[in-house]
Amino acid sequence: MLITLPPDYRPSDDEEFMNPRQLAYFRQKLLRWRADLLREAGETLSSMGQGGIVEADLTDRASVETDRALELRTRDRARKLISKIDQALERVDNGTYGYCEETGEPIGLRRLEARPIATLSIEAQERHERMERVHRDD
Repeated sequence: MLITLPPDYRPSDDEEFMNPRQLAYFRQKLLRWRADLLREAGETLSSMGQGGIVEADLTDRASVETDRALELRTRDRARKLISKIDQALERVDNGTYGYCEETGEPIGLRRLEARPIATLSIEAQERHERMERVHRDD
C-alpha cells in the first residue's frame, strides 16, 4: 500500500502509534538518509580515485594522508550506519519498527525523530548503558 504524505507531515502523539502514515514517514526518512550516505560515499571514492598523493613537501603529504585516513574512517562509520538503516527498514516492513527490542513498548516519536535507527526506548537504553559502565569498571 503506497501512502502519499503531505510535505509538511510530522508524526504526532495524537495519532495511533506507528499507523501507516507514521511508518511511511519514517521509511522515507530512512531512505533519504541512506541515499545521502551512499551519495557521500560515492563522492569519496571519486575523489580518492583521482590519483595518488602528489604533494612534494613531506608535511603536506602527511597532512593529505591524515585527511584520507580520517575520510576512510568516516566512510567505515557510514557503512555501519547504512547497515543499521537497512535493519530499521526491515523492521518497518515487518511491523516491529518503533517498538523497543527489550520491552516491546513504543520507543517514542521524539526519540525516533532524533535517531530513526533506535531499537531501544530511552529507559532501556539507559539501563543498557548503566550495565555497560558497571561491567566496564570490573
